[in-house]
Amino acid sequence: MDIFVLLYNSGTEKEGIHSIELKGRTIVLMFEDKDDANRYCGLLEAQDFPIPNPEKININEIRDFCNKLDYECKLVEKNFVPKTAEDRLLISPPQKNLEVECWNNDENEKSDIDLNSIKENLEKLL
Repeated sequence: MDIFVLLYNSGTEKEGIHSIELKGRTIVLMFEDKDDANRYCGLLEAQDFPIPNPEKININEIRDFCNKLDYECKLVEKNFVPKTAEDRLLISPPQKNLEVECWNNDENEKSDIDLNSIKENLEKLL
């Protein structure tokens, strides 16, 4: 099965994959639908984050990648409806992001997630 992941600097030496930090875990988002991946990219852009590009890839490749790095991967299914505060992070990016220059710096990988701010931003979208 092919899914879409969000890549930065695709095809270059500085290629990176979009992920979120949640309770000390690194989670790579996989989108079943390209429109959902594009929508998430638009939300990142609206928050002045670097803008990734949705790239189609086999789900098993991403799972293998995540297993090797001890990351988790979450599938955002088409027409996904969040049921918990954590689920909301799968459709709306967190308020904080790592600086592009800090992607490989372990000290900067942990960030606090302000769920109230995310909730407020989601309510503004409605």
